[in-house]
Amino acid sequence: MKNFVVMLLLSLMAVPAFAAEPIKIGAFFDLSGRAAFIGTPTKLVAEMVVDKINAEGGINGRPLELVIGDTEANPAKTVNLAKKFIYKDGVTAIIGPTLTDTGMAVKQVVDQAGMPIFMTVGGDPVIMGGKFGSYHWVFKSPQRSSTAVERLFMYLQDKGLTRVALLAAADGFGKDGSRWMQKLAPEYGIDIVIEESFGTRDTDMTAQLTNAKNADPQALIAWTIGPAGSIIAKNKAQLGIDLPLFQCHGLPDPKYIELAGKAAEGDRMPATKLMVADELPDADPQKAVIQDFIRLYSEKYNYDEQFPINTHSGYAWDAITIVAEAMKKVGTEPEALRQAIENTRGYVGISGIYNITAEDHNGLGVDSMVIVEVKDGKFVMAH
Repeated sequence: MKNFVVMLLLSLMAVPAFAAEPIKIGAFFDLSGRAAFIGTPTKLVAEMVVDKINAEGGINGRPLELVIGDTEANPAKTVNLAKKFIYKDGVTAIIGPTLTDTGMAVKQVVDQAGMPIFMTVGGDPVIMGGKFGSYHWVFKSPQRSSTAVERLFMYLQDKGLTRVALLAAADGFGKDGSRWMQKLAPEYGIDIVIEESFGTRDTDMTAQLTNAKNADPQALIAWTIGPAGSIIAKNKAQLGIDLPLFQCHGLPDPKYIELAGKAAEGDRMPATKLMVADELPDADPQKAVIQDFIRLYSEKYNYDEQFPINTHSGYAWDAITIVAEAMKKVGTEPEALRQAIENTRGYVGISGIYNITAEDHNGLGVDSMVIVEVKDGKFVMAH
């Protein structure tokens, strides 16, 4: 009995005792639906970083508390959850969602409410103004599509690959990638000889690949997330198309290799440095940060067993950490918090070193990305 009491006291000492009210953060991701393979581990990482922040004393003595929601890849559901977070749950900020389309659906809601939101979506329109609506309250942690396109074009330029065929998904993310490729191609001397479209749930892209091959490109680019990218790789192999395939920054994920099998071998794509942490030079300020994250994810929480680390894994970590650091500085008043997030400079994160400004609510440059290649069934730095 005595030993039990001692152990109980020790365990209580290890966890800060919070007398103050918790600070609530809404966190919604695709926990079901077509992007659940991204959304579910993103939720786990969100919980992981909140545990860490609370173990270190929370936000000036107040604990963080996540209010979790499942967007189900459904824009209407996402809007309803955002309103629930704001008007019922009384959250201070929102993290998520998973998809560009669901992210766009809540822009107006958070803008009208004056609610800071740090999104974990890939597409740029969520932090673009004009016809895309105000982004005053919206930030995002994954690299912009435009940044990933630039990083890819730099690599193609370096390899002398100037004639490319583009296969882009018909959703918001695919259209965003296509828009940036068409805009930036001339700057890098790239000629997009043909563009083909496909649905994210399509199970065969042989027609698009055949058309692409007939346009006589030097390389193929596919812009999508999820199983569709693996299907393109397999269809390309089945058709015997002997051209290099480049995927987007949303596909560096062991799941891609698992689904595509041997057809993935040699495929290249822009990625966060998280995918090749051990290959980074020791002088890279991100290396130690990423390695600590990997140890926590894999060894303490054992999430790697069910959800192997992929390029998406650090997005919620970076988003919540940046918001938490801003809260420590200015508290929870919405506009002060928004401004503090916007003034984030030099934050060394999992996905890059963030320098957010009023004009750029992402804050990551091309130097935050590397090109990776599938070699012997694993991701390595491409050369």
